[in-house]
Amino acid sequence: MTILNKLKRFPHKFGLRNRDLAKAPIKPKFITRIQEAPLNLVLFIGHHKVGSTSLQDYLARNAVKFARSGVLYPYVDFEGLAYHASVANGHPTIKGALPINVREPHNALAFRMMNEAADREVPSYHEGLPSQEQMFIAIRQQVRMFEPHTVILAAEVFANFGAVDAKLIRMIRDQFPNANVTIVATLRRIDEYIASWHGQRLKFGHKVQALRETGGMGYRKGIHFNYQLMVEPWLKAFPDARAILRDYSDVSAAGGSIADFFEQTGIQKPEKLQNERRVNDSLHRATYEIARRANHELNPENARELRHFLKYSTKDFGFPPNKDIELFGEQNRQKMFQAFAPIDQWLGHTVGEDAFFADQEAVLRCNPVAELDVACETIGKILGCKSVNLDKHVLDFLAKCRSELESGTNTHEGSTG
Repeated sequence: MTILNKLKRFPHKFGLRNRDLAKAPIKPKFITRIQEAPLNLVLFIGHHKVGSTSLQDYLARNAVKFARSGVLYPYVDFEGLAYHASVANGHPTIKGALPINVREPHNALAFRMMNEAADREVPSYHEGLPSQEQMFIAIRQQVRMFEPHTVILAAEVFANFGAVDAKLIRMIRDQFPNANVTIVATLRRIDEYIASWHGQRLKFGHKVQALRETGGMGYRKGIHFNYQLMVEPWLKAFPDARAILRDYSDVSAAGGSIADFFEQTGIQKPEKLQNERRVNDSLHRATYEIARRANHELNPENARELRHFLKYSTKDFGFPPNKDIELFGEQNRQKMFQAFAPIDQWLGHTVGEDAFFADQEAVLRCNPVAELDVACETIGKILGCKSVNLDKHVLDFLAKCRSELESGTNTHEGSTG
């Protein structure tokens, strides 16, 4: 049975329409199964902090088996291609953390594209990247050699393209002529998203203001608040695409980012894949204020030491659940709710509903545990733990920080960018 006949039998799994199958194929830039049926391109465009890293890790660890089944998760640099060849030749996959260029090749692509289009710096952890054109050549050649029926590009960094330059989206589009496109985006209720993104920035050592001071309004003009700015340029660049916009709470209820991705896209998984792994763990919100002050006051080495301790050595401290810790305050929640209302309405209309987030009213409700109270309690537990082995400067900072929190002193209000 030809590939075309197979797709005619199961068009819904790939978002194909009968009229599309009847069209004379446009001559592609490279020779693939596109000659028989259009290639299926699935674009996961984010958002951040919605399980994107776990999805990328799963696709990377199982890339060889997916490729053998006709689903390509393409690499963009020599490290990724060498890893794929190694596993294909029978070498075991890496048991620990994958190199970031292997795990997140399309983030690397997105960063390089923004670098060349808008002179944005590529993060130092993406080392040794080729040029954008070489990355596209690598993808095209993999499509040519593997002859997949489906290509997956997954990068939360794609979320930035609409705000940086919409031509970046068109550049992706132009690499896949005549493809049937599915765009997947997972979006998180705004208060939960801002809280999580705030923690991500703290984890990377950024000097930021407290959310109780800003209410997250420093993000209002960018893609971390304005989800329309993130999503709409993709829908305009791909007007015929199948758009799948998902509420993060629904994704979690469906079993997480990996299970939901395959359920929503209809991509069939081969057998005996490696299990999914939890990656990109965040700081607990009980430690946010400690990390925030440390990023301002300690030298980078000591601040990094403390962040590592907060992330990995406080798991048995009996913290309240993240969802119970209040970071914003009532007035800030009111402002956030009102500012986000038109964005929620636009998202709702895009998916054919009055609003997108069913629980958007929850943005107005404060959580029961005060951020500064739990931060003070956490420092007390750290200083009272005999097994703690932190630099003296870090311990002195913690003692000073506890004294300030107990006296109600508010210090170190940094940037929100």
